[in-house]
Amino acid sequence: MRGRGYGGADQWWQEKSAAPSGPRPWTGRTREEAATSVCYHAEAAVHRWTPEIKAPLRDLKMATNRSLHIFSSASLEYVDSLLPENPLQEPFKNAWGYMLDNYTKFQIATWGSLIVHEVIYFLFSLPGFLFQFIPYMKKYKIQKDKPETLEGQWRCLKGLLFNHFFIQLPLICGTYFFTEYFSIPYDWERMPRWYMILARCLGCAVIEDTWHYFLHRLLHHKRIYKYIHKVHHEFQAPFGIEAEYAHPLETLILGAGFFIGIVLLCDHVILLWAWVTVRLLETIDVHSGYYIPINPLNFIPFYTGSRHHDFHHMNFIGNYASTFTWWDKIFGTDAQYHAYNEKMKKLGKKTE
Repeated sequence: MRGRGYGGADQWWQEKSAAPSGPRPWTGRTREEAATSVCYHAEAAVHRWTPEIKAPLRDLKMATNRSLHIFSSASLEYVDSLLPENPLQEPFKNAWGYMLDNYTKFQIATWGSLIVHEVIYFLFSLPGFLFQFIPYMKKYKIQKDKPETLEGQWRCLKGLLFNHFFIQLPLICGTYFFTEYFSIPYDWERMPRWYMILARCLGCAVIEDTWHYFLHRLLHHKRIYKYIHKVHHEFQAPFGIEAEYAHPLETLILGAGFFIGIVLLCDHVILLWAWVTVRLLETIDVHSGYYIPINPLNFIPFYTGSRHHDFHHMNFIGNYASTFTWWDKIFGTDAQYHAYNEKMKKLGKKTE
């Protein structure tokens, strides 16, 4: 039934658990030899990690992944039977096979990840950039009295590119060593089904949102705000490409939340790219400066959306979450936002 999913993760898991220690069909090596080779290369790549950190982290990841294999083969087959055939599977499988045949793991993990990040980032930012030139879209602009300026966007782009290539690229270069150390597979046969990928992306989003809320709120502390987070707030009315415009330290501090979910939940390199896509889609949307009611993201339960985060840039206080509204609700940091909305509603009734 693999025809309805992106891979045979459940079949691989069963084979892996029951397989003897003889030669492996996809490597020609015994399981012990393969494990020895992986461990040797991983140790060389991450030799700066202390044993006290490596062992617990690796054990935690293994335990987390084992706990997530709650679906039996029969359960996955049942879910597959409820879904229509995936028309994109065959061309995607061919493209994935071509990539594996023509590029090394290092090239895929490093340059592939960079290309995915840059293409997705600027592709998702393009609609918001074009909206400023379309008169019809002005009615969806949240802060209508603060239009974008080409000068401000150019300044933002220069700072953004510095962060992408001098801060984020070195981090991306570590992707290969991460996949080697944790034995993250690249092959098609072990690629999870698409709905399992989405489920793990949701898990990553919940983890990142929690990290972002508390660390973002900390960066607003009066003693450190002007040194780090003030850079991101140069633009009181946000726009799409400003999503990752920030002080280098902020890029590292808040960006750490992105990697926590990956360390705990990643079971295939495809999840890295899927999670990057989901995270960029979300952060560019909330920074777009436009609220479009039919935006599909607005129908996700507890989703913050552009109005929620736009108020944060306008007010500087409150609405610290990145993706979901529950932390702001629990700690009452959305009180000013709701008071502002009520005020606008009353003003709107008076002008009618």
